Amino acid sequence: SKALQRLQLENDLRKAITQQQLMLYYQPKVNVLSGAVVGMEALLRWQHPQQGFISPAQFIPVAEESGLINEIGDWVLRQAVLQQRLWLSLGYQIVPVAVNMSARQFNQKDLVEKFVGIVREIGVPMNFIQLELTESMLMDIGVNSLEMMNRLNEAGFDLSLDDFGTGYSSLSRLKMLPMKSLKIDQSFVRDIATDENDKIIVNATAVLAHAMEMKVIAEGVETQVQLDFIRDSQCEEYQGYLFSRPVSAEEAVKFLQLKGELN
Repeated sequence: SKALQRLQLENDLRKAITQQQLMLYYQPKVNVLSGAVVGMEALLRWQHPQQGFISPAQFIPVAEESGLINEIGDWVLRQAVLQQRLWLSLGYQIVPVAVNMSARQFNQKDLVEKFVGIVREIGVPMNFIQLELTESMLMDIGVNSLEMMNRLNEAGFDLSLDDFGTGYSSLSRLKMLPMKSLKIDQSFVRDIATDENDKIIVNATAVLAHAMEMKVIAEGVETQVQLDFIRDSQCEEYQGYLFSRPVSAEEAVKFLQLKGELN
C-alpha cells in the first residue's frame, strides 16, 4: 500500500542520514558576460543501497512530513561548508555555494543560531553561503519566518529566491524580503526561442528584480540561443546543461581556480 511504502521510505531515509548514503552534487552558476564560474548550487542526492538513485522530488516531501528535513537541512549546510573548507585548504579560490531551504525548517526557533554556529565552527566566511528559498514556499510562511529571514540576512547569509514565476507571491510581499538574487524558473527558459509569452515573462522579471536591487539568475539554460536571449534580457548569471550538469564534489573542483591564478 501507499502508506506502507511511505513508511518504508521514511525508515530508509533515517538510515540514509546516519549511513552516509546522502551526498551533494554541485551545479555551477556562470556569469553571462564573462563565462566565469561565480557560484555553485549544492543539490542533494540519495544513493539507496537497493533502489539506487532516489530523486529529491520523491524523498523531500517525506522528509518534510516526518520532520527529518531539519536534520537533513543541517547535514546539507554542514557538508557544503566542510567542502568549501576543504577546497580552501587545497589552495582554491572558493565561490559562494547555495543550499536549498524548506518551509518546514523555518519552524525551528533556533534556526539562525544553529546555522551561524555551523558556519563559524567550520570557519568559512558567512558570505560564501547562500540560502535558496522557493517562491511557493514564501506563500506558506508567516510573519515569524520573515523575521527569521531578516535575521539570517543580518547574520551575513545571502538569501536567494528560487523558481521565480511558479508561485503566486504578491509584489508587495516580494519587496519586503531581504533577497539578494532571484532565479527565473527553467519552465520559462525552456521555450524562450519560440514562445512569445516566455520572452515577455523573462524580460519583465529581469526588470522587476533589478528595480528591487536583486540580481537575476536563469535556470535550465541548454542552448546558445537561450543564453543569447537571457544575456539580452540583462540576466547576470545562468545555470544549465549548456555549461554543466550537476557534478560530484571531486568533479566540481575543476570549476575553481587555484589562489594566485589569473583568469
